[in-house]
Amino acid sequence: MIYLGSDHRGFALKEKLKTKLTEWGFDYEDVGPFEYNKDDDYPIFAAAVGKAVALSLSKGNGAKGVLICGSGVGIDIAANKIDGVRAGTISEPEQARASVHDENLNVLSLSSDFLSEDKAIEIAKAFLEAKYAKEERYERRLEEIKDIEANN
Repeated sequence: MIYLGSDHRGFALKEKLKTKLTEWGFDYEDVGPFEYNKDDDYPIFAAAVGKAVALSLSKGNGAKGVLICGSGVGIDIAANKIDGVRAGTISEPEQARASVHDENLNVLSLSSDFLSEDKAIEIAKAFLEAKYAKEERYERRLEEIKDIEANN
């Protein structure tokens, strides 16, 4: 399952991405916003996606999230406050593939202001198709991140 969220600046791109996800055969759930609202706030939608991904993963299900705001950074910061979420603001498809391969990135954050629509779609596809390598060194590093979460 792919969980989607945005703010007003990312709303149009999120709607385009939903069409692509359907074309690519991915199941998705849009957690909002469900209509354009120039006064909405990204932390609400970042938390909704982060919690949905974390809950799904805690049940042993595969899940990823895609978040979109103007810079891609604010929504990323908010999502990373949820235990188990590894969100990253990505600007290139190869970066998306590497982030999933090495860090098991599970939430993609995109910038609606600094990426073209085509580039953002290309990045999302790379993220969704990428696989985690699950090598010892990557597992060790993820455990170190969990330790940081648990002790702060």
